[in-house]
Amino acid sequence: MRQSKGRIVADGVMAGLLGGLIIALWFLIFDAASGHPLQTPALLAAALLHGARTPVTLTAPAWTLVAEYTVAHFAVFAVLGAIGALLIDGAESHPELFGTLLIFTIAFEVFFIALVMLAGPAASAAMPWWKIIVGNLMATAGMLGFFLWRQPSLAQNIMGDWTGVVREGAVSGIIGGVIVAVWFLIYDVVTGHPFHTPALLGAIVFNALHQPESFAVTTALVLGYTALHFFAFVMFGVASSILMVASEHEPVLALGELVLFVWFELCFVAFVTFLDATAVEEIGWWNIIGGNIVALAAIVAYFEHRHPRIVGRIIERWEGLRDEAAAQRGAAR
Repeated sequence: MRQSKGRIVADGVMAGLLGGLIIALWFLIFDAASGHPLQTPALLAAALLHGARTPVTLTAPAWTLVAEYTVAHFAVFAVLGAIGALLIDGAESHPELFGTLLIFTIAFEVFFIALVMLAGPAASAAMPWWKIIVGNLMATAGMLGFFLWRQPSLAQNIMGDWTGVVREGAVSGIIGGVIVAVWFLIYDVVTGHPFHTPALLGAIVFNALHQPESFAVTTALVLGYTALHFFAFVMFGVASSILMVASEHEPVLALGELVLFVWFELCFVAFVTFLDATAVEEIGWWNIIGGNIVALAAIVAYFEHRHPRIVGRIIERWEGLRDEAAAQRGAAR
């Protein structure tokens, strides 16, 4: 049953408010990790709403600035959520609107980054480009997930069987993320430093730390990195789910799972090494690879449970292709 436009817009506004909350929490964790809670909204309000062109040093939260930016922040996201909801609803009848929705999302990212850069050093200091992109990606995923949860029939009509594929991918990513998190927690507890690894990685990401021995384990660092950790694994899980389903029809694509895993590992190691080369040595190559291999095995086992003999069917298909190739070579002779 098709929902009314009013219900669509209302759910879009709620999704937008959720996205705004996700980014607000992202900013809060980021600021708390660096020891300056609420600095980002205050600096952005000073730059974007009051035209401050030079970096501003805030010794304490400027509550008026924080309140001003918070109101503007949630108002913008409520409007974005409503527009996105209307585009998704329209895509049910006009699939080409999905392209418009993608362009709309990318345009907002570029617009906000450009706006921050044009606002001057004050805003740029508060919002490096990667912080904007990661925060908005998490918010977009949260908004989309919430809206399609509120409109299950719309999700099914638009995405069809892909709805289940994405759902399974998200679950598999969470499973993999939990396994790696527990793996490092056990390692940290055994070595006598609970939560050392996520705090170290959080300090590197959030504080641009280059001396691992100089940081302290804090809740903000652990929570901030944990959010990034699970977001990355959910994205990996969704990509893995798509590849596993496609592999049932074309087994060559099963190699894509291995390539995806290697790419995922290399991106993580390269990113950490780029920020601090000594961190990978401190964590340990074997630790990183071991935890992720166990997580990959669990993800594959989950897909095997959801789709019995999916791995077996892929292997059988491989063997069939090999036999066909051998028969063709024999006929050619």
